[in-house]
Amino acid sequence: MHKALFAAGCFWGVQYYFDQVPGVTNTTVGYTGGHTQNPTYEEVCTHTTGHAEAALIEFDPKKVSYETLLKQFFHMHDPTQLNRQGPDVGDSYRSAIFYFDDDQKELAEKVRDTAQANFDKPIVTQIVKAGPFWRAEEYHQKYTQKTGRGMCHVPYAVVS
Repeated sequence: MHKALFAAGCFWGVQYYFDQVPGVTNTTVGYTGGHTQNPTYEEVCTHTTGHAEAALIEFDPKKVSYETLLKQFFHMHDPTQLNRQGPDVGDSYRSAIFYFDDDQKELAEKVRDTAQANFDKPIVTQIVKAGPFWRAEEYHQKYTQKTGRGMCHVPYAVVS
């Protein structure tokens, strides 16, 4: 299995969306991109940790490509909004792609540049090297599946 790591606002909807993509084998929500170790949800909500709510995606590259996941990422949220998505505001809700190797970085930049044609404003998505990923508390895992809520800003339809 390969990994991808995305931040696109509230991680509940991001996880639910990627769970619908054929070839995605597992998703985990958590925190990454900040300067504190083992942050809690309450700490991340203070916007002092630097962490983003993110979804770690495990996928079968024989069934879905990283490029396809990137296209889904740019479809599922508004990458022109700085530090916000839908009703959620703050750096923990930023748009970011955390890459694991140079191939992912190059592909992320290419797909971002291509996606720009679909938006009137500049894309502000950060493309940064992945660092430590801290798993969120259990009640956040598969939150939308458990509760039927939490999609916020994320559209239900996966693009083909």
